[in-house]
Amino acid sequence: MKIQLSDHFTYKKLLRFTLPSIGMMIFTSIYGVVDGFFVSNFVGETAFTAVNFIMPFLMILGAIGFMFGAGGSALIAKTLGEGDHKRANSLFSLFIYISLALGVIIAILGIVLLRPIASLLGAEGAMLESCVDYGFIISLGLPFFMIQMEFQSFMITAEKPQLSLVFTVAAGVTNIVLDALFVGLLGWGLEGASFATISSQFVGFICPLVYFARRNSSLLRLGKAKMDFGALVKACTNGSSELMTNISMSLVGMLYNAQLLKYAGEQGVAAYGVLMYVNFIFISAFIGYSIGCAPVIGYHYGAKNSTELKGLLRKSMIIILTASVAMVGLALALSVPMAMLFVGYNPTLLALTKRAFIFYSFSFLFSGFAIFGSSFFTALNNGPVSAIISFLRTLVFQTAAVVSLPLVFEACGGIGSDGIWLSIVVAEALAVIVTLIFIIAKRKKYNY
Repeated sequence: MKIQLSDHFTYKKLLRFTLPSIGMMIFTSIYGVVDGFFVSNFVGETAFTAVNFIMPFLMILGAIGFMFGAGGSALIAKTLGEGDHKRANSLFSLFIYISLALGVIIAILGIVLLRPIASLLGAEGAMLESCVDYGFIISLGLPFFMIQMEFQSFMITAEKPQLSLVFTVAAGVTNIVLDALFVGLLGWGLEGASFATISSQFVGFICPLVYFARRNSSLLRLGKAKMDFGALVKACTNGSSELMTNISMSLVGMLYNAQLLKYAGEQGVAAYGVLMYVNFIFISAFIGYSIGCAPVIGYHYGAKNSTELKGLLRKSMIIILTASVAMVGLALALSVPMAMLFVGYNPTLLALTKRAFIFYSFSFLFSGFAIFGSSFFTALNNGPVSAIISFLRTLVFQTAAVVSLPLVFEACGGIGSDGIWLSIVVAEALAVIVTLIFIIAKRKKYNY
């Protein structure tokens, strides 16, 4: 039986509706992990380090897609809840067209800035050239990547989360197969990995584009769009937290790399790369749940259904708490196998990665609450609060921790790099406190 945004959501129905988006995000992260596996094992440690070194800059360039996806879908869901389907379709089309134009401009900007940025961050020699080789091709696919991220949110709002999962799996399988072909069999190195990536992004872009451009059974269809500067500003405001999250995470990633070069050398950057791949898989479950739940929250907010809002918040908190505890145990159990998978060929790097895992795993106890809290306020069309939570979580707290904790550890006779691994745990715990403060403070305003 089809689940609609207007339904009453029990635990079972909420999990059924969000499961495709959870699967979609986990699968997206897994095929990113496959990239790292092939580069590390078939191209080498320097190339693997270069990919992880330049990736934060590339993610900054693609962050616009997350902003329009989250902020735009929140506005569209609210508009659907108000019963204005015509305007919802016009807004949907406008966001896609604007994003495509911005994607081309940003891709050109990325190509121009690629070498100067990589050099400024500390890359040199073979690692610098690898950063440029990989980043140039990835930049060409930025328009596809941005629209792919938007469609993942819009398809859930259109009540088609299962179809979104199908398209994501198709993109992921494309990436995995081409990685095996280009990197594993043909030996094309970093260029092969980057071609595999942008090919998968094109599949993730073209499949939903064709679907929405034709007559379909969803709530949305791509068609004529009326310029609405007010809606664009509102979508940007709503999605500012997601924009801030991705930019902040990328900036902090650059800072982590710089600190690790200082305290642990290139092997520290490689170990951090492994942690990031695993981190993507684990937090993608929280992100997927938040993306899947957001249109439901936005719809019932637009329909002024406070009873359902209260239920959605309470159920979500219990689901996230249960998942968080399970994830810590799973992360600790998988620490050795995952480290072996990526860097088993280097005993020193393997030992460093396993040690980092032990500290880093406890961050999953806290990260889900702040991720959901930010998404919750985005769905309520309160972009500023959502942005504050994301800004503090991903930039302020992590920056302060990654700069200060290595000094504290060394001053106490410990290892500076241990402070870097632990900094994410401290930052996520502080973000939970801020999230709870906002949820309590805004209860009367939104009546949840």
